[in-house]
Amino acid sequence: MLFIYIVLGVYLMAMCFVLFYSLTQAHLVFSFLRRSAHPSPLPEALSEEELPLVTVQLPIYNEQYVVKRLLRAVAHLNYPAEKLEIQILDDSTDVTSEIIQRQISKYPQVHFAYLHRSNRAGFKAGALKAGLETATGEYIAVFDADFVPDPDFIRKTIPHFEDPEVGMVQSRWTHLNEDFSLLTRLQAFALDTHFIVEQTGRNALGAFINFNGTGGIWRKACILDAGNWESDTLTEDLDLSYRAQQRNWKFVYRSDIASPAELPPVMSAIKSQQFRWTKGGAECAVKHLRQVWHAGLPLRVRLHATAHLLNSAVFIAILVGSLCSIPIWWAFYQDWLPAYYFRGAVVFLLGFVVIAAVYLVGNLSLKKYSWKSLGRFLWELPLFLSVSMGLSVHNAHAVWQGLWGRKTAFVRTPKYNLKKNRNAWRKNKYHEPSVSLGTYMELGMACLFTVVVFVSIFVQTYEMLLFHSMLAVGFWVVSLASIPNRRSRREVDKEEVAGF
Repeated sequence: MLFIYIVLGVYLMAMCFVLFYSLTQAHLVFSFLRRSAHPSPLPEALSEEELPLVTVQLPIYNEQYVVKRLLRAVAHLNYPAEKLEIQILDDSTDVTSEIIQRQISKYPQVHFAYLHRSNRAGFKAGALKAGLETATGEYIAVFDADFVPDPDFIRKTIPHFEDPEVGMVQSRWTHLNEDFSLLTRLQAFALDTHFIVEQTGRNALGAFINFNGTGGIWRKACILDAGNWESDTLTEDLDLSYRAQQRNWKFVYRSDIASPAELPPVMSAIKSQQFRWTKGGAECAVKHLRQVWHAGLPLRVRLHATAHLLNSAVFIAILVGSLCSIPIWWAFYQDWLPAYYFRGAVVFLLGFVVIAAVYLVGNLSLKKYSWKSLGRFLWELPLFLSVSMGLSVHNAHAVWQGLWGRKTAFVRTPKYNLKKNRNAWRKNKYHEPSVSLGTYMELGMACLFTVVVFVSIFVQTYEMLLFHSMLAVGFWVVSLASIPNRRSRREVDKEEVAGF
């Protein structure tokens, strides 16, 4: 019995963390709705004479599939050529460098500054920092290789810097391939909520928001004042954002400015991206959370910063809670625990209800709350929650490494530039087919919760059936999608690079 009560205590702590996180999310929903009802006025556009010098930084590493599309887009930015510098920060070790040289020769009217490093010291942060040393612009826009910038991006964002306290303006990511597959739709489902509810809500509250690594523009003086780019975390964007805002720089979020980008179409690429985001978030929590609480900031700012920096720890709470739920479920079935314990635990359902409401507002607001979008939401939400729980083994491992200070290399997410061919991703030279130990653990979890579901039905104990069924579905989807269809390296090498 002592073991059961210990497990129950651990389960309650995990659920309390989920509840705390969900309540901060509820506050963001109210903030978003208030901002939507009373939007802030936009600054007036600047005249041609008032437009400042701007540098656009393009950090690139082995991006042969998307780099032509990126360079084509930035070459058509609607901004005076004499006031615009395009920095190509190329760390590539493959044919990408040759593609870049051929592509920029097509635009002699554009001021391209090509910088190639012989090593990847500091990875993306190191490339951005190296470029900043020679950047001529007063303002620095950053776009990753898979983005297609709005031609008017600079003209729309630069007027905000008339306020000398504004250090960064962030735009909203949109998706070039949202409907490519079920996996891309579920990623869009999550990202839309982040960019609609969370970023807008935090910005309206005066809480800390983050530069999302791309699709934003900085005041160069802000970057330097905050200590410049640092590579001691995997999320250099979140790290610099917190350092800058602790130096009292203001950030502006513009949800009406769209920055289209590509979503990873396969589970291996999704996991690579998720690992970097979740581990980097944990590293930033270790680096900044204590400073935030000792900075004399308003309580709401500190609470939201805590939820923001620790949001990746939700995966640890989900993993711990899911494992603890099995002995707890069995203890209730055996009458080892009083029934009123279970009835009292209903309060934790509030957390999941709130999270559902956050995604409801985030996704339906983009579609003007149409009936069609509601129908799509009703099947996407449970599947998204299931897959998110299925990623808990992978992401909890990343968070644990981040919290305990274990350092790993920056692994960028492969880009694909997929069109109509659903299987074209198999030809990607950067796609490495492998099955990790984590995938076998996910398969084991899928089998475990499938057994629990069938036993629950057999013994007619249905209290946790929905929760365990979602876990089973999530782990099956994530594990099976992580098992690659292998292609030989010889087959990959036969692909004609000139076609990209």
